[in-house]
Amino acid sequence: MTYSTLWLSQIQFFSSLGFMLLFLVIELGLAWVLLYFKLRSLGADHAPWTEAYRFWVRVFALAFILSFASGMPVLIQFGSLWPALMDKIGDVAGPLLAAAILSAFIFKSCFLGAMLFGQRYVSDRVHAVLVFMVAVGVLVSSFWLLVLLSWMHTPAGVTWAEGQYHVLDWWGVLFNPALPWYAGLFILASALAVAFLMLGVIAGQALRRPVDESGRLVFKTALYLASAAVLLQALAAAGTGQMTARHQPAKAAAAAAYWHSGTQPDLVLSAWPDAQAGANRAAWVWRHAGGKWLGRDDSGNLRGLDRFLGMTPPVAVTFWSFRLAVLAGLLMALAALFTLWRARRVHYDPGALSRGWRRVLAGMTFSGWVLLLAGLAYLMFGSYPYAVTGTITVSEIAGDTHFDVLLGGYIAYLLFYGVFLAGFFQLLRHIARYGVVPIARRRGRA
Repeated sequence: MTYSTLWLSQIQFFSSLGFMLLFLVIELGLAWVLLYFKLRSLGADHAPWTEAYRFWVRVFALAFILSFASGMPVLIQFGSLWPALMDKIGDVAGPLLAAAILSAFIFKSCFLGAMLFGQRYVSDRVHAVLVFMVAVGVLVSSFWLLVLLSWMHTPAGVTWAEGQYHVLDWWGVLFNPALPWYAGLFILASALAVAFLMLGVIAGQALRRPVDESGRLVFKTALYLASAAVLLQALAAAGTGQMTARHQPAKAAAAAAYWHSGTQPDLVLSAWPDAQAGANRAAWVWRHAGGKWLGRDDSGNLRGLDRFLGMTPPVAVTFWSFRLAVLAGLLMALAALFTLWRARRVHYDPGALSRGWRRVLAGMTFSGWVLLLAGLAYLMFGSYPYAVTGTITVSEIAGDTHFDVLLGGYIAYLLFYGVFLAGFFQLLRHIARYGVVPIARRRGRA
């Protein structure tokens, strides 16, 4: 396989996986937010919380359909783009993928239909239990995918023999060194994506008309969720950086643009990494502040990119995707904390904020997606040339599809994803503008 074809394969898989995750984070985050709304609706002042639940459950159902449908291309490409991968990691990946598919099937067939279409047939408390089971189901389904991704970056609980991985300890596989940090980052990214989605939609509504009590409660909930998530996200990112320095030192060196081992490491805030010259152009640095996030050898010496000649990730992509994720997180943190400070003074009424700031929040509706895609690019491309860290390279598992065929398929996938995105935006815009139709319940209940 040529170099260009290999990269096109990676970009295609990144696009498909990223598209699926865009809606999976909304599905996961909204599942637990809906549970909160449902539990609050069981109290005395239930009407605003019931209205909030009814509005956002539509968005959840749409996100579920899109994430489920876009998961099919990911599974197809997992086998078509990397046909030799399952031969090498099938003992690990097979059960994990089967568990993910089975969890999604059970969750969909047993609880999701009753949650979405059975509300008029059961009591409010039983329906709350169904919402809880759906939230657990989404979390469990996501867990198996996170285990596989994190294990491929930090393989543990296995032995490597005759070109294949064999499981020795499933506990070690399931709770590999990267899982706690990747799971934390994903769950918090999901919370951030949903919080800013709610903030943006309510702020957009406040630009056109006064927001009712339900919208005010959603706005308040989203503010506290976003503020807590950004602070915890910073801690999770710091822990992930330490883990990466220990287990993926080449990725850590590429993210820091640290070229030469033994030199005093600076924290490179911004630069243009020049791989041919092994230097950073137009660098803006914080002197002697970068050693904490770099890997070390057995003697305690820092490991630069010169220690990984021929096996280094693409430095520019790794460097800038990491900084884009950090920048997106900082902007979201500033927006959340500033809005919380302002909103507390006006009793969380979004209509009392300035019109300009409401436009800012509306413009940041999908900022969580930017954070997610930048983080995914850092994780995936920063691991190159390895598919499984330290053993299996991308080139040895790739198929022999011709470049023109691969490009045609990629364009078809992009058109497919574009239609899905357009439909999601249009339906979200419709329900944000016109609201939802009340549910007619049996036994005379509203």
